[in-house]
Amino acid sequence: MSKVKKLTKGQQRRIKANHDKKLSGKNTKNKVQWQDDDLGAPEQGVIISRFGQHADVEDGSGKVFRCNLRRSISSLVCGDKVLWRQGKESQHSITGIIEAVHERDSVLSRPDVYDGVKPIAANISQILIVSSVLPVFNSDIIDRYLVAAEQTGITPVIVLNKTDLLTTISSNEQASIAKQLKIYHDIGYHVLYASSTTRDGIDELKVQLAQHTSIFVGQSGVGKSTLVNALMPGVGILTKEVSENSGLGQHTTTVARLYHFDEGGDLIDSPGIREFGLWHLTPEQVCHGFTEFSDFLGLCKFRDCKHQIDPGCALIAAAKDKKINPARLASFQRILASLNDNTLTSRFNN
Repeated sequence: MSKVKKLTKGQQRRIKANHDKKLSGKNTKNKVQWQDDDLGAPEQGVIISRFGQHADVEDGSGKVFRCNLRRSISSLVCGDKVLWRQGKESQHSITGIIEAVHERDSVLSRPDVYDGVKPIAANISQILIVSSVLPVFNSDIIDRYLVAAEQTGITPVIVLNKTDLLTTISSNEQASIAKQLKIYHDIGYHVLYASSTTRDGIDELKVQLAQHTSIFVGQSGVGKSTLVNALMPGVGILTKEVSENSGLGQHTTTVARLYHFDEGGDLIDSPGIREFGLWHLTPEQVCHGFTEFSDFLGLCKFRDCKHQIDPGCALIAAAKDKKINPARLASFQRILASLNDNTLTSRFNN
């Protein structure tokens, strides 16, 4: 297989300059679908969904147009604000072309084995981390999402879904879930409870979502799409039950899409993933993702402390003194160990 030729610095500069010209209103000849004479005036829009080399753009009036992308656009995700032009005639169901992408206020990304760090959605103000009683309540997964959220500066909110199923598990399991959620509450994270079956907590969730652009994240099978259906009955997003054979959730959403709430606010429904890797982060970045550790950072006896069994570790001492929760320290240590064990880590941190 022939190697992909990398762009020179000069080529990269020219592409960026062309991109900036689009944002400033200067037109260049369209080499993809239309000539300039075939296109309308530049308009502002937001990406509702992305399909390979096409994307759905919503204009200021709420109308949606399927568009091609300029070759100079290197990254485009749901939630991006763009400059686009409508074609005077549709060509093969394509009604316009996206000229340029505005700078993002925020972006949620995850590491991808093939694509490096891959953006999921842009211009988000709130991340709702959804967990549930089934297939299994997993605080380690929640902690990974919290680390990712803290790195982006996007406000995280924890949602325990399928609360109607709490009665189907043992009292010990119920107590364990309640104890873990109290840890998050005591740290300062907002915790919500919801059930699309009984509709408990749905109104509170709507209030939390209003006036925000939010995204639901979490393992497959925790009921993200079911929650969207409960919040927006007219949307009708496809859902599936938890697999009886594996106990794992089944992927349902295949393409990220942005929806509007009648009460105000937007929601990006994104494809589910079973594990949220943090291979692209350094140990220091992971450490800062545990916000309650901040008072103890830099106080370890050794500058290169790994926070595992190191003598004089300030975090270990704080956990022993109950100044930080030992369960959170243990979760942090597991994440650090996974960074060291993962052979892909060097790919992202070199």
